[in-house]
Amino acid sequence: MSAAEAEPTLIGSVQRALRLVDIVANSPRPLPAKTLAAITGLTSGTTYNLVRTLVHEGYFTSEPDGLVLGSRFPSFQQQIDSRGVFLARVRAALRDVTEDVGATAYLSRFDDGEMHLVDIVDAVRNPRIELWVGLQSSAHATALGKQILADLPDADRLDYLSRHRLVELTRRTISDRRTLLTQLERSPGWTIDQEEYAIGATCVAVPVIAPGVTASLAISLPANRAVVDRKLVSTLQRTAHRLALQLGADLLGGGSSGADFTI
Repeated sequence: MSAAEAEPTLIGSVQRALRLVDIVANSPRPLPAKTLAAITGLTSGTTYNLVRTLVHEGYFTSEPDGLVLGSRFPSFQQQIDSRGVFLARVRAALRDVTEDVGATAYLSRFDDGEMHLVDIVDAVRNPRIELWVGLQSSAHATALGKQILADLPDADRLDYLSRHRLVELTRRTISDRRTLLTQLERSPGWTIDQEEYAIGATCVAVPVIAPGVTASLAISLPANRAVVDRKLVSTLQRTAHRLALQLGADLLGGGSSGADFTI
């Protein structure tokens, strides 16, 4: 038998399709086809053709914000449906904030011991911060992460900090553990990062707490124009409270547990 005959026959289009399924299956958020093309390096035409086929065959479902696994994965269907509800609620809340205060809005969540960025809604006049360091490595330097750390039970907070270095991202970053813990313990129910993640950016976050959900809602503003006052914080808190009530009602009404909202 020749070497060529001994090698398995591989179908490139199948490999590419499976790669797309793998990426979507492991993404915490719906992924647009454009993003899949960027991740894989495939052309837009090839990506869209593969996606169209995968949607037709039930491997993908197209949602307003992108692609998720489809009906071909019944064991994930309840989780997918719940995730869709969760993301729809989050997106609506972030849009409300963006319209109310004219700032880009973010939502992060603590899940399985890590921080995850769930979604972002951009404001035209105040675009998002360039996220050059992932939230899992920068929670100590962001309002999003610090708010969640402040809301965690002491044991979970200490466990998280024991597994993550307090990297100094700017000269304003709090890199001393004791100083950070003191700030978190004194949190007035909202947190702020003043150029701790990125020079020129101020972020404010408030908690979003529901059964099985520990999250934070935040906005970012140019530091030289940021006015953080009671009116701004109250606006964020009202939206966060409304979102928490919606998520709690979804959970109670559906008879499901917080695990169903894993993203």
